[in-house]
Amino acid sequence: MKSPSIAIVDYGMGNLHSVARALMHAAPHANVYLASDVASIKSADRIVFPGQGAMPDCMRNLAQSGLSDAVLEAAASKPLLGVCVGEQMLFERSEEGNAACLGIFPGIVKRFQGQRYATTAPENTPLAAITHENEKLKVPHMGWSRVKQTRAHPVWQGIPDNAYFYFVHSYFVVPDNDSLTVGTALYGQVFTCAVARDNIFAVQFHPEKSAGHGLQLYRNFVEWDI
Repeated sequence: MKSPSIAIVDYGMGNLHSVARALMHAAPHANVYLASDVASIKSADRIVFPGQGAMPDCMRNLAQSGLSDAVLEAAASKPLLGVCVGEQMLFERSEEGNAACLGIFPGIVKRFQGQRYATTAPENTPLAAITHENEKLKVPHMGWSRVKQTRAHPVWQGIPDNAYFYFVHSYFVVPDNDSLTVGTALYGQVFTCAVARDNIFAVQFHPEKSAGHGLQLYRNFVEWDI
């Protein structure tokens, strides 16, 4: 059986080497590589689309890298895993900088805000120490949270419902269509943290930072038969 090739889209934004190490550990038989050119994405069997940082910067870097069309083409035909901002970029628009995204999925990306949270200021604003007594939640959401699997999917195989995954984010996706949601988490409100449709599975959390369950998710993605 041919070893699958997995391209991690390298457009200058994302924790690429940590993702690559986790994938190689989860699927040592796979050919995992960073892809910074169109040909490398086109030749891959599977695509991992990570992202980290501000949405306007991610979208600008993706465009300047010349990889936008290659990602869109891959998303139409190949197994694709979006991670963190890579998940958010699949939607239409983000409140962060009012940035236009790839528009693969209908919906927007919103910021955690409201009375439950410690601040509604921009993410770089210093935050005072938050205590459990005042019941204010710090933004960004950073740490381990349980993920409720709202719909069965092959990429959830072998991962218990309500398993913990590691999050670092201030924004989250709000799909127009509830059927896209395959996982939710709780941080002051229930929010969508995993979406799936056809050949695409995408998550807000970081599998590469999520110990055994994260490795299982990567392994499932590599073995996913669409």
